[in-house]
Amino acid sequence: MSKQAMIFAAGLGTRLKPLTDTMPKALVKVGGQPLLWHTVMKLKAAGYEHMVVNVHHFAQQIVDYLKQNDNFGLDIRISDESDKLLETGGGIKKALPLFDRSKPILIHNVDILSNLDLTALDGSVTTLVVSPRQTKRYLLFDDDLCLRGWTNIETGEVKGEVTNADSYRKLAFSGIHVLHPSLFPLMDEWPDRFPIMDFYLKVCARHPIRGYEPCGLRLMDVGKLDTLHEAEQFLNTL
Repeated sequence: MSKQAMIFAAGLGTRLKPLTDTMPKALVKVGGQPLLWHTVMKLKAAGYEHMVVNVHHFAQQIVDYLKQNDNFGLDIRISDESDKLLETGGGIKKALPLFDRSKPILIHNVDILSNLDLTALDGSVTTLVVSPRQTKRYLLFDDDLCLRGWTNIETGEVKGEVTNADSYRKLAFSGIHVLHPSLFPLMDEWPDRFPIMDFYLKVCARHPIRGYEPCGLRLMDVGKLDTLHEAEQFLNTL
């Protein structure tokens, strides 16, 4: 069965300035290759043949890069957000017509490097890849690793159908998740622009959204200029 994935590449990459003053974050190089190359190759190695890349900031550069490389022998399509950034949920909603709506979609941020085995994500249920790493914002899961809420431990803010965040397991989101097709129709009533996590938190009481905590997960968010050298070293250890 052909597997499908979406790569989030539309962000402005403001934390990678001044590099992103002249190029999209997706084309910033780590270890001699753009972040987009690393993500596409990881997905390809896991058997993903159909991909959608959303674009906004210096969109044409990404289109040209893929064209120059013959889409790496894959079926890669562009979801163009040049007019307006749609955030993560809106980006998925806009891209849905480019997918087979009967199959799950693996979604991968372009700036995430990891040792995650993507073949472990079978798509039988909406799944969020998580880890216990330290952060300010955590997803809240029950004992069965079902999503129940979200919290910012610095401000005390809580979202979802929870009142006491301390009653739940706190795990950090990785930027990698699988959206099951049973949730696609639920997006119809949402606006053009919204964060996917708000959607997940709204529907998780009625539809199963599970956390997946891989053993030995090593992951790096290449979001800031000072992490680029670290990222090269990280790649060498994967």
